[in-house]
Amino acid sequence: MYTFSYVDRTNVSLALDPKISNMMRDLFMDDKMKGEAAGIFFLGYVLLQIPGGFLASRWSARKLISLCLIAWGLCAMGCGLSQTFRQFEVTRFFLGVAESAVFPATLVLLANWFPRSERARANAYWQLCQPLAVAGSAPLTGWLLGTYGWQRMLILEGMLPFIWLPIWWFCIRDHPRDAEWISVGERNHLETTLQNEANELEPPQKISLLERFQNPSVLVMVALYFLHNCAVYGCMTFFTTILKDQGFSALEYGILFAIPYAVTAIAMILNSWHSDKTGERRGHVAAMYFMSGTSLILSVVWSGNFWVSYGFMCLAIPGPFAGMAPFWAVAGETLPRSVMGIVMGLVNAFGNLGGFAGPYLVGWLKTEYHSTKIAFSALGAGMLVCVALAFLLPKAAPQFRPASAT
Repeated sequence: MYTFSYVDRTNVSLALDPKISNMMRDLFMDDKMKGEAAGIFFLGYVLLQIPGGFLASRWSARKLISLCLIAWGLCAMGCGLSQTFRQFEVTRFFLGVAESAVFPATLVLLANWFPRSERARANAYWQLCQPLAVAGSAPLTGWLLGTYGWQRMLILEGMLPFIWLPIWWFCIRDHPRDAEWISVGERNHLETTLQNEANELEPPQKISLLERFQNPSVLVMVALYFLHNCAVYGCMTFFTTILKDQGFSALEYGILFAIPYAVTAIAMILNSWHSDKTGERRGHVAAMYFMSGTSLILSVVWSGNFWVSYGFMCLAIPGPFAGMAPFWAVAGETLPRSVMGIVMGLVNAFGNLGGFAGPYLVGWLKTEYHSTKIAFSALGAGMLVCVALAFLLPKAAPQFRPASAT
């Protein structure tokens, strides 16, 4: 489900590259407008994060996401019908609104199913959608762009949510107790374990939601996630810049664009597995951001050698993604179930403003200095700031381990 939402972000990054698409020429866009068009999605993406987390916790994550699938499929296809820059910008904004409730709803759904000892891996396997959407769809998007043009490509890939909707509706359940496809023993084990873990997180005295929002750890999570998204989407939108003037075809562009995200999938699995094995979260977050920040800066230092610079980008891009599994595990392990969806919606909402700020900053600096060197160096520095912020995240309580799984 979430892979299809990331296709809508990957295909725009490729469509906005003038080397392989006429989109910028057709809509009369410069690099600054390119960054704005890619980033405005995230201004809409803020709007339903907190309501989405609330509805998922109090109503149904399954039903909420089903409605979102319909809405974002319509908006994604609408982007392909745009005739002017302003039309595309408005449609892209509403695409962000349509997808904004999905992330917190999915976090709530995972917390309803996976105990603490499995949660980092659960987060990682779900968030594999992000690199896999790029690695899997970039070559196809490149081919569609070369064969049919950017408008038909956006319309065709915008149909994917409608194909997935019936699978989602009939296969997903909000809680283990609602699922008929697991044994009674496993269902009881999950419900008991999750309830015990939830009880451990409930404070002895009632704490208001406003007080939770004012907690310094929440502010740290917002700042870290903001810088994270600046790097992720600043790099994604302008990554093809370093591929220019190398004589690659549209398909080769797509393959080279996809390789760092294939590496990302491996890094996510390994980092989340080790985080769950050791029960440690903050160091696993910090290590990935350190790898990303240093590699991004080194890619600029070695920009004169294409393949060396590209190799460092293959290490820079995986870092933020691989750090997210233990990052969101921290949130799930330190927040009571009753407010988790709302607070994580807040973190995701304001953190995703970096998805607008990153492409806009890179586009503005590239227009001013005719290069991405300064912009990518700034993004790398932001990743190194995240290393320090990671050690300010709250520590989770010791894991609850039942004596028996029967």
